[in-house]
Parts: sequence; C-alpha cells; structure tokens
Amino acid sequence: MDSDLKCNRLTCRRSLSDKAVVVSTTSSVLKPVVDCANELFNAARLCPACETNLTEPDDVVVCSLHPTNDYKTSVLSGLTPSIILEICSRAISFWQYQVHQENTFQQAIVRNLNDKNAQLQKQLDNVVREANGEIHLLNGKREELERDLELERRKVRELQDGSRERDKEYAKLKVSIIHHIVMGQ
Repeated sequence: MDSDLKCNRLTCRRSLSDKAVVVSTTSSVLKPVVDCANELFNAARLCPACETNLTEPDDVVVCSLHPTNDYKTSVLSGLTPSIILEICSRAISFWQYQVHQENTFQQAIVRNLNDKNAQLQKQLDNVVREANGEIHLLNGKREELERDLELERRKVRELQDGSRERDKEYAKLKVSIIHHIVMGQ
C-alpha cells in the first residue's frame, strides 16, 4: 500500500501531489516544487537534512509523482537488468527512508501529545484535589452553620414559649386586676 509523500520540511509537511524536488543524498529530501524548494535551494545548494553539498547536476531533481505511461516505458529502456535493479533498489530505499521519516515524525507527535496529555492530567488532578478540598471545607462550614441555625431556632422556640407563658400570666393578671377593680367598687 503506497502512502502519500509529504514535504520533509517540518514547517511545511504538505502532501505532495504532482511534482517534488528530490536530492540524491542519503536523506532523500522531498520538497514541493514551488515554495519550499525555491526557498531552500536559492541561497546554497545544500541538502536541508544533512547539509551535504549538492554540486552535481543530478543531485537535485524535479520528478513527476505521476509519470505518463510513455515515460515509464522509455525511462529504463536500453539499460541493463543490473542497472534497472540498482535503480529499483535505490527507489525502494528512498521509499523506506520516507516511510521511516514519516513514522518518526508521527511518533514525535504522539510523544509530544502524550507529554501534553500527562501534563494536563496532572493539572486536572491538582484542580480536582483542590476542588475536593474546597468542597470538604465548605461542607464543614455548612454543617457548622446548620448546627448554629438549629441552636438559634431552639433559642427562638424557647423565647417564644417564654413569651407565651408571660402573655398568659399577663392576661391572668389583667383579668385578676380588672376583677379586683370591678369587685372592689
């Protein structure tokens, strides 16, 4: 199963669709033709990955990622089987390198995401721990306030009961005084 080739420049990483710039070093760097390649190869002809000088005419090649059937037919025609096999071997090595680079890149992304996830999990655990501590404190305060409220309610009931008793005594006293005044006349 063939996978998409991507630009090896970390700041780019675009999928390559039609053409790519390939260098002949062991790094086998791929660049989309227009943007990254012009930017990287204008100043100096150095491999961006390994910084090897690219002095030979075929060290940097623009290749079609979807060659025509005519090109496929003619490109290796006339070459000996050993040269054809050598070319195929190098092409497969190129693909192995690209797949390895992509896997390494994806593993780095996964490691980075796992590290961020672990950091966020620690932060979340701290927030949860702090929140649980705050909840515990607030529950303690609530229970204390409920006890205080019950005490105050009991005091109010006692005061109300005392007030009713005094009201009854006052009413009796009033009746007694009125009765005494009325009888005393």
